[in-house]
Amino acid sequence: MAGLAVVAALTGCTVQAPDGEGKRRSPVHIELPSGTPSPDRTPAGGGDEPSAAPAPDDDKPGAAPAPPRVLWSRGATGRDVRELQARLRQVAWLFDGPTGTYDEPTERAVSGFQGKRGLPRTGKTDAVTWQRLLRMTREPGRWDLYLMGGQPADPPDARCRTGRVLCIDKTSRTLRWMVDGRTLSTMAVRFGSQYTPTREGVFSVYWKSRDHVSTLYDSPMPYAMFFSGGQAVHFSADFAARGYAGASHGCVNVRDEAAIAELYAQVRNGDRIVVSW
Repeated sequence: MAGLAVVAALTGCTVQAPDGEGKRRSPVHIELPSGTPSPDRTPAGGGDEPSAAPAPDDDKPGAAPAPPRVLWSRGATGRDVRELQARLRQVAWLFDGPTGTYDEPTERAVSGFQGKRGLPRTGKTDAVTWQRLLRMTREPGRWDLYLMGGQPADPPDARCRTGRVLCIDKTSRTLRWMVDGRTLSTMAVRFGSQYTPTREGVFSVYWKSRDHVSTLYDSPMPYAMFFSGGQAVHFSADFAARGYAGASHGCVNVRDEAAIAELYAQVRNGDRIVVSW
């Protein structure tokens, strides 16, 4: 019975008493011989379970989590940036482009998108921001990536590849300012309606008028560069406000005032204008 008591003390099992009643015995302190392993722990250097390693610092309570990986930021270029811009347009955080260049407007759009959703407003597209944007948007097609905002998808008209040329494409709704085949700037443009279409062909800038006002329609035409009768390339506040919901009376409208102001300063009388589909 003494041996049974030892087993009970070690295992905590129920012992059958002599009178047949099952009784739970309290654990008994047993002096084990030197070198005998304790029943509740693995001998040093033996057993299948390794001893637990100290937790890394990142797992300690209060440790700051690692920031999400940045995918794109200011100055990045390429097709992925173009897709980012197309998706930002879908949720109305970006209204121009895609250009394929992570510029200041893109940075502002990303920052606004992040702030609206409680994310840190870094203006950089990290993995968390990108996954949130993916869940809210659809896969952009070719029109979204290249043509929607006035960014050329195809090589310019062959007539634009020499000299100083304003190369205007009705298909992509873009104006490229090109010198000796090199594109210096690109901007979105709008054309005349079906009743007052913008003429197509090769023209020359014959008159520049910085603060022009149309006498026919009594409307401002700042930074006007005339190329065919009363038709000119000029800034349009209506285009800036309404986008492609409206149309011109035949002129080539630009909605980016800063861009056309810079263009106006560079273009000279006599420079060619090519308007084509």
